Amino acid sequence: MSNIKWIFVLYSLGAILSMALIGIAVALRNIPLVFLFLVMLFIVMGFGFKTKKKMRDQGLL
Repeated sequence: MSNIKWIFVLYSLGAILSMALIGIAVALRNIPLVFLFLVMLFIVMGFGFKTKKKMRDQGLL
């Protein structure tokens, strides 16, 4: 547990935040915001997977 990869913690918090914002946008019935937060979710998740692949290829994971 001592070697926490903090960048992945930040990516996961960003994904959780965007999922929560999608729920808020649905509650407000604001369709453009739903799509905006969906795009934000895909971008954050994409960066997370890209970073993980890069770190795995470098042997850091």
